Amino acid sequence: MVKSILHSSIVLALGLTTCAANGAMRQYHATVESSDWQVSEPSRLSCTLSHALPGYGEAQFTSVASKQLNMEFVLDMQRLPKRFDTAAVYSVPPAWMPGQRARQIADMTIRTQYDGDLPEDTAWTMLSELEKGFWPTIYYQDWYNPADKVAVGLNASNFMPVYQEFVSCVSNLLPYSFEDISYTVLSYEKNSVELSKYSKKRLAMIGDYLREDNDLELVLLDGYTDSYGGSWNNQQLSVRRANEVKSYLTDLGVNPDRIELTGHGEKRHISPNTTSHSRAANRRVVVRLAKS
Repeated sequence: MVKSILHSSIVLALGLTTCAANGAMRQYHATVESSDWQVSEPSRLSCTLSHALPGYGEAQFTSVASKQLNMEFVLDMQRLPKRFDTAAVYSVPPAWMPGQRARQIADMTIRTQYDGDLPEDTAWTMLSELEKGFWPTIYYQDWYNPADKVAVGLNASNFMPVYQEFVSCVSNLLPYSFEDISYTVLSYEKNSVELSKYSKKRLAMIGDYLREDNDLELVLLDGYTDSYGGSWNNQQLSVRRANEVKSYLTDLGVNPDRIELTGHGEKRHISPNTTSHSRAANRRVVVRLAKS
């Protein structure tokens, strides 16, 4: 009986405004003609697929550059929740899919004065339901009018072409985040400014990131050497190493006034200078990046 009543409410929420004895179902969704999906400013750092909800706000699916695949759904509301509650998320067949049944996807926690959001698994499920032509719809008790229930539906019309653009953007995201490159130790060959093979890859990662986003507040470069070659020569070598990195970053568009460089020479060893392997750890430039 409960399932039957719930299913009836969902079906009515597709296109009819129904007043029941205990109130009304207020619906927010785009019409077929006005359904507008957009990929907002795609880059290798972030991809956002958005869908306007007239009179309500916007639905957003977002994936960002990271070591791990990720996806988040955010329901950007014009009127934020007044209290804690739980919303039910359903995959609802549109009116032109007779015989199909709505099914529940997940519950969404509603938090006071926060937009609604859903984690990766549910976000991908919603996208796959949209791909099949279903309408992910969120139902909850209105927090301003206790007599009303609210249904917020994502119209699958005009979805597929933009979704394909979004998937292409996600597949091109950098496989690391700012946090992964914000502290980097570059190592060097003996008595030279030549980076080790691994450090060349690390510096290239920094370069790939900064080609997408060079809005840095501060860059700190600290150069060091091992204890072989004389203290004055090592002091100059540590400065040259750091300056090479500075030139690389400024060529990418980083403001040179935001780069602070220090050559420490033989000071502050992190490894003994007793073997060739341990001395190699002391030949380094530490790169620290900070964003506002």
